[in-house]
Amino acid sequence: MAGCAAKPPKSLVTPLPAVTEQPVKPAQSQQPVRGVWLATVSRLDWPPVTSVNADSALRIRLQQKALSDKLDKLKSLGINTVFFQVKPDGTALWPSKILPWSDTLTGKIGEDPGYDPLQFMLDEAHRRGMKVHAWFNPYRVSVNTKPSTVAELNRTLPLHPASVFVLHHDWIRTAGDRFVLDPGIPEARDWITSIVAEVVAHYPVDGVQFDDYFYAESPGGALDDSLTFARYGAGFNAKADWRRHNTQQLIEQVARTIKQLKPQVEFGVSPAGVWRNLSHDPAGSDTRGAAAYDEAYADTRRWVQQGLLDYIAPQLYWPFARKAARYDVLANWWADVVKPTHTRLYIGVALYKVGEPSKNEPDWSIQGGVPELKRQLDLNDAVPQINGTVLFREGYLDQPQTREAVSYLISRWGS
Repeated sequence: MAGCAAKPPKSLVTPLPAVTEQPVKPAQSQQPVRGVWLATVSRLDWPPVTSVNADSALRIRLQQKALSDKLDKLKSLGINTVFFQVKPDGTALWPSKILPWSDTLTGKIGEDPGYDPLQFMLDEAHRRGMKVHAWFNPYRVSVNTKPSTVAELNRTLPLHPASVFVLHHDWIRTAGDRFVLDPGIPEARDWITSIVAEVVAHYPVDGVQFDDYFYAESPGGALDDSLTFARYGAGFNAKADWRRHNTQQLIEQVARTIKQLKPQVEFGVSPAGVWRNLSHDPAGSDTRGAAAYDEAYADTRRWVQQGLLDYIAPQLYWPFARKAARYDVLANWWADVVKPTHTRLYIGVALYKVGEPSKNEPDWSIQGGVPELKRQLDLNDAVPQINGTVLFREGYLDQPQTREAVSYLISRWGS
């Protein structure tokens, strides 16, 4: 691996930025969030694939124009908050001292794109009166484990900063056919926290969001953390409890760090929609879906109860008619969870399913999916504890199958 070619430079966990006194945050306006996730992993929503191989000046123009055009469209749609993926994997969309530049921008990990995409997004969105939450995938290092990907990660060795893949190869595991960090290693969690701190300290972001990839395994691609458990798992009878403890530790320290740096910056998580099923836990929802508690080792309900999050945005990606995970059952369950707390609830809605034929969920394609979408938004507006809706994801606003739904959203939300 990397160590055979050259000795990696010594890298300690990056120290957190100095804490400065921050002004007290004014009372929040009660305007509901109308949000959208804008994904950069694998260039799903941005930047345009055609821009990557252009010469530097043209690439910058194409990427900036594409982002400006998207924000114009989102503004006309009534969107007021963009969840912008700034850390899609082990790379960054800002000039980080901890992570190399993202290859989504130039096609090559570590290559300077010639501008700061995060600052550009913040400037453009704020100029339009829209908020930006920096969306981080905490543990993912790569989207595959191909030999070409290994070679590309190894080639970052001379860079400053190099990839975590070569700097801390002992933190790297494979899970679900991806390279990931082992969440059980305390130094790896500290490292992730320092990345969030870098952004919060240096950029006027309105919020920070983690997605649902904590322990991200697949049936054929489990994460082998048996040695980590042997080293750090003392006091835990079950590995599952220890894993949940690790995820809890990350959430606690990131929440604490953000509030120390800038109390006005919101911290939220967008977990899988089901915390636990009623069949496993009397406090769970009347559902039969994959549960964050049992599969991602994320006790998301507890984080709300403990006040660690400013908001939670569960991904309720099912229609009212889906018996295993009914939209209304889950929305009302989450509303009950946040009711006695100060955590706001935004509901993640499956724009990517709207207009798509589906044997198990036919309602998404009836009349272009508009009646189902309307029903979900009506419920979100009717339940007092629901403070907003977030669409997954931006790229689907331009797809033929969502045309009727987009027209409906303009009529409902548009200015």
